[in-house]
Amino acid sequence: MRRRGQGMAARQIVIVHGWSDTSESFEPLAAFLKANGFDAVPVWLGDYPSREDDVRIEDVARRMDAVIRNRMADGRLSRSFDMIVHSTGGLVARQWVSAFYPDGNCPMKRLVMLAPANFGSVLAHKGRSFIGRIVKGFDNWFETGEETLNALELASPFQHDLAWRDLFAPADGATCPYGPDRVMPFVIAGTHPFPDFFMRVVNEDGGDGTVRVPAANLNACGMTIDFAASEARPVVTHWKQRHGAMKFPLAVLPDRSHSSIYNPDHPDVEYAPPHPDWALSALILRALACEGEDEYARIAEDWLALNEDTRALTDDEGERERRFGDDDVDPDYFHQYLQIVACVVDDFGVPVDDYFLEFFAVDNESEEDATLFHSEILEHVHTNRGAPSRRCLYIDRTDLMETFYPSIGNRRSRVLRLSISANPPGPHVRYFASTAKGAAGNAVIHAEDEARRWLKRNATHFIKIVIPRHQSDEVFTLRQG
Repeated sequence: MRRRGQGMAARQIVIVHGWSDTSESFEPLAAFLKANGFDAVPVWLGDYPSREDDVRIEDVARRMDAVIRNRMADGRLSRSFDMIVHSTGGLVARQWVSAFYPDGNCPMKRLVMLAPANFGSVLAHKGRSFIGRIVKGFDNWFETGEETLNALELASPFQHDLAWRDLFAPADGATCPYGPDRVMPFVIAGTHPFPDFFMRVVNEDGGDGTVRVPAANLNACGMTIDFAASEARPVVTHWKQRHGAMKFPLAVLPDRSHSSIYNPDHPDVEYAPPHPDWALSALILRALACEGEDEYARIAEDWLALNEDTRALTDDEGERERRFGDDDVDPDYFHQYLQIVACVVDDFGVPVDDYFLEFFAVDNESEEDATLFHSEILEHVHTNRGAPSRRCLYIDRTDLMETFYPSIGNRRSRVLRLSISANPPGPHVRYFASTAKGAAGNAVIHAEDEARRWLKRNATHFIKIVIPRHQSDEVFTLRQG
């Protein structure tokens, strides 16, 4: 691996912070970069008012574009540079790219995303609360950045719309801002919770105390399940991806929380990585040194091996003790999770707010598999406050594979099915032929058999569900006059 200072021309770097933070927090990262070959060029630290209630992410991205263009015009910022973002800064960067450089002809070439909230933060809906102020401080009491938090909230319309602008495509041949000859994104996330006592109130397994690993991962996918086309056999359509089969590099580090992921020299705990190239410092420098399609693909593969090594810590107590020493590390920290972001509409396109998603394996009257999934595998469901037809479901993928599927005796039945029921909007309209039973059919979205797995580890999955709307006879009658 070549570092920037070793036979390569160092490039300018712009660093963009996250919600309720400032550029001052990133001065240690800037010092690290200067100590590793970037001392000959400026490292720019961006700032924006993330806790002002009238400022949207779109506002920050538009103003950032104007500032960057001015800096390039006066020669202080080079015409080609790299960017490092943290948390909400990932959404700012993606909004900027998709709005102003949708074809990828962007002056930013490498985008290193540290714990980016690409698909929401579990802390966002708590950010307005007392808990949020404990985590982020008591200053600025009356303003928490309402518009920014709306965008950050799990299952927000903003995240969905942004993904359709830079990740998903309505048809083949749509432009893509990302790729080895365009903007190259790299995602580095942590799976260690906040160690501080007061901040532990927001910790959850599979995340860094603020952003879940699957919410950081840019490798999202989507599908539409249309029960209106057929209640018994719904039509499934997979969404097209602008970047095709290309995989964005994702690294999951077991020793980093949300507050240490941007400081290479100070992890949350003493930790001995099994390979020097898997240290945070090495990952950042390798991403900034990436040149070309082959190296980009190699990084994605190498980081995938790192992620599986992190997952293996769940089952290896001796290895946890060797790497973490005397620190009491819960093995559940290293489980792999996935997110489903569901949105339900009727066949008129009207959002449906009151519904129940049922997950099960065996397509019969038995409820044991459904009970196991909903009580042990499905860890959390969040209904978006501003758009209640949208929900984020957090699933323990490790327990899905190691507990749920083995509990089903018939190996051919080891699948995960999804069905839905919905409360009717009134006395004259119902959903489905039977309100009591809901959909007559279901869709298989995962399986023990690898060939049938649509849900991916450490990833977010958008599912749009269309349900039929039935009118009673009283809605319209015709009589002879």
